[in-house]
Amino acid sequence: MDEELKKKVIEIGETVKALPPNVQEKAFEMLLARELGLGGTAHRDTATGGQQGAGEAAQAGAEQAIQTKGGEDLGTNDLHLKARKFLEKQSLSLDDLNELFYKQGDDIEPLFEDLKTTKSSESQIRLGLLSALRNAIKTGEFEFSGEDVRQQCQLRKTYDSTNFKANFRNNRRLFDKFDSYEKEKPTIRLSEEGRSELAKLIKELQ
Repeated sequence: MDEELKKKVIEIGETVKALPPNVQEKAFEMLLARELGLGGTAHRDTATGGQQGAGEAAQAGAEQAIQTKGGEDLGTNDLHLKARKFLEKQSLSLDDLNELFYKQGDDIEPLFEDLKTTKSSESQIRLGLLSALRNAIKTGEFEFSGEDVRQQCQLRKTYDSTNFKANFRNNRRLFDKFDSYEKEKPTIRLSEEGRSELAKLIKELQ
């Protein structure tokens, strides 16, 4: 292992230590795969072959992660009634969800790596929408913690500390009764427009 790679591995290891134990391993795998060029960069390639190669590697890695961790696809009974209604209203299917998440025990874990954007502001909002979906699968509530999104942005190296609050404020149309973000009250609920935007994002990430 060359010194540069060794340094990166150590940095990633230190970063994931701040996360809950049950997600540290997957977070490490995701970040290391990105560092090695195995995922998350396909949309930046102009050659079709490069896109397919990176996409296939990312998909293979996701499937292997599920098998290694004993995960499985989501079933209809795993979805809260409100989540099922959302799928029906937005013309989405269970298969669409299984492209983005998998079940490990009682937990819902993410499969997606590439958010199909290079903008930090858009990445932040997309992580919020997907976090709301993940929560709704279990509880039926399309809401997320802004602090969880902050942490995810930091892991993905897309965190913009200067504009973090402003990014939420500038997209307030996606959130229900939202004026400004407060760290002490981090819960943000999606508006109807936010749910429609989430549906578009689910389709885009397929």
